[in-house]
Amino acid sequence: MALEPSVREAMLSAVPSLRAFAISLSGNVDRADDLVQETLLRAMANIDSFQPGTNMSAWLFTILRNLFRSEYRKRRREVEDSDGSYADTLTSHPEQHGRIEFEEFRKALSQLPPDQREALILVGASGFSYEEAAGICECAVGTIKSRVNRARTRLSELLAINSADEFGPDQSTRAVLSASGRR
Repeated sequence: MALEPSVREAMLSAVPSLRAFAISLSGNVDRADDLVQETLLRAMANIDSFQPGTNMSAWLFTILRNLFRSEYRKRRREVEDSDGSYADTLTSHPEQHGRIEFEEFRKALSQLPPDQREALILVGASGFSYEEAAGICECAVGTIKSRVNRARTRLSELLAINSADEFGPDQSTRAVLSASGRR
């Protein structure tokens, strides 16, 4: 199937953000890569349903989110390493300060409710507007704003930080935390 060059470029430019979102949802890089690949395949198979002039990234994020949720419903009865003992054997201790901060952030992010984490990643890290994130999550704009605010507040509490400057130099991390009013 040959795609128009502009459509192909729009899809390819969304891949890094899709991958980051998939990692935040699944918590597993390999699983995230599979989600992104399946998202792109489904998008290509259904490209006729994409409305030209609309936001390609939002359309792809919606596909990815729906795919993840469908697969999650199928898998939720499966129990994999319920006590985490196997996962603990796979971790390595970080050697750099930034790595430690990132791991703390990742753990804190994983403690957020899924709806808050999803909203925060879409708005804070992926750069979607509240309106676009609301469209992706199929909820009201006010709901997204509330979820993002609660997520930022909870992250600040979990990380015991009063300012984005206390956390680290990463721009994505600063973007997520800075709008919480704790500069």
